[in-house]
Amino acid sequence: MRSKADHTAAIHDRRRAAVVVNTRSRRGRRHYADVLRLLRADGFDLTGIHQVTDPRLLRETLLRALSGEPDLLVVGGGDGTLSSSIRHVAGRDVALGVLPLGTTNNFARSLGLPLGLPGAIRVFTAGKVADIDLGLCGDRPFANLASFGVSVEVAGTVRPWLKRLLGRAAYPLTAMTILPGHRPFRAYITVDGRRHELLTHQLNIANGRFHGGWQIARDAGIDNHSLVAYQLGSGKRLRLVGETLVRATTGRWRSLAGGPFLTGREMLLETDPPMAADIDGEVRLRTPLVIKTIPNGVRVMVPQHFVDQ
Repeated sequence: MRSKADHTAAIHDRRRAAVVVNTRSRRGRRHYADVLRLLRADGFDLTGIHQVTDPRLLRETLLRALSGEPDLLVVGGGDGTLSSSIRHVAGRDVALGVLPLGTTNNFARSLGLPLGLPGAIRVFTAGKVADIDLGLCGDRPFANLASFGVSVEVAGTVRPWLKRLLGRAAYPLTAMTILPGHRPFRAYITVDGRRHELLTHQLNIANGRFHGGWQIARDAGIDNHSLVAYQLGSGKRLRLVGETLVRATTGRWRSLAGGPFLTGREMLLETDPPMAADIDGEVRLRTPLVIKTIPNGVRVMVPQHFVDQ
């Protein structure tokens, strides 16, 4: 595999890229033609152009795009699309180019990318190749977050029209309609041989820096070789509502050292009762689960100011 410096130079000089855009989403459909126009205007030789109109065909489409052996795989979509893409880029001599076309764009925010389309594409010509950590929940690679509890119901309940109208605020508002009937659960997290117990309605284990479009903590990172586990509120619904509202309206964030966070490279999660996992927007697997980070597991294009550890 090429060094990151050589890989960066190849992308800047040869500009060989394949493009995959999730046009099933509203933003993907609206910006698809702009994506192609801007890439061509920047001199990219597009080895393949692919639209995804059915999520069941995403894997097949990504593999077809990679078969042309591009230096850069440009993927436009939300966190679910990008997380699926990472599984196929990991371990390959290709970098992922991220176009944030979702609602919360947690992965793009963790990379410090511009959220506007022209700025995100400019990173491909002015940025660099970095290798970031890859999360692994059971046998499922993920980019940003594995979550348990209220969020699983929210993922299946939030209305598309509400997301279009309110953006990322649609998620906490939907959660507050579900919460009155939601039962808390006990979670047991074993990290570095020590078992921690908590009672909560919501548990998150993050590889990235953002959840719901808000920063988890100022020193959380997607390239620090560590996962962050944290609950929202406790077993008390009122506290969860209050904390969710504060985060939604102020975007408050804390240091990992000053909040109720657990950190580590590998965690064993057990719950009572067994819980489904929401893995970057896809509800897959059930507890108990081993969740770990694979340091420097995947290559991505990032801005020059991104600190590559």
